[in-house]
Amino acid sequence: MKIVKSISARIIFQEFPEIKKKLWGGEFWGDGYYVRTVGNEVTENVIKEYISKQRKSQHKSLKQLRFLF
Repeated sequence: MKIVKSISARIIFQEFPEIKKKLWGGEFWGDGYYVRTVGNEVTENVIKEYISKQRKSQHKSLKQLRFLF
């Protein structure tokens, strides 16, 4: 996953260099990732719930940064 994220970020930065200036620390991807096997349990709702939880955890981090700055 690290290689996929690294290569894809490099391509995006080459095509859209202005993006890197807008990112804090210049990093396109976060540290984590989500992997799940294919099967009946993987539904659209499971994926939406995961994304929703990720957004909530990011908002907490942003609140902490705003407090410091």
